[in-house]
Amino acid sequence: QVQLVESGGGLVQAGGSLRLSCAASGRTDSVYGMGWFRQAPGKEREFVAAVSWRGGATMYADSVKGRFTISRDNAKNTVYLQMNSLKPEDTAVYYCAADLGGLSRLAIDYDYWGQGTQVTVSS
Repeated sequence: QVQLVESGGGLVQAGGSLRLSCAASGRTDSVYGMGWFRQAPGKEREFVAAVSWRGGATMYADSVKGRFTISRDNAKNTVYLQMNSLKPEDTAVYYCAADLGGLSRLAIDYDYWGQGTQVTVSS
C-alpha cells in the first residue's frame, strides 16, 4: 500500500504561482512513476505531469509545458508540482497518483491516489 497526501493548493490571481506537494508513505520502494492529474467541475480527470521515481524522467501535458515543473525528492518521499504563469483554466482539483508499473499519461494506469487539493485561479 502507498499513501499519498497533497498540499499547497489555494487561491491565486492569474499570472501567479503555486507549488503543490505530494507526500508518499508506505511501500514507496514499489513505485515506478508519480503523476499529477487535475479535474475541473463537469470535466474528466486529465493528465498534467509525471516523473519517474528513480530516474527522474518527466512528461507534461501540452497545456502546461513551459509553465509547470514536476520534481521529486526521494529522501523526503515527496513529489512537487511548481506551477507558474497560472491561468483561470488551470482551476481544478489536483490529484497526486502513484504508478507501480511504469510512467504513464493514463489515469487508469495509476494504482494509488491522494485526496486532491483545490487550485483556484482568478482572472
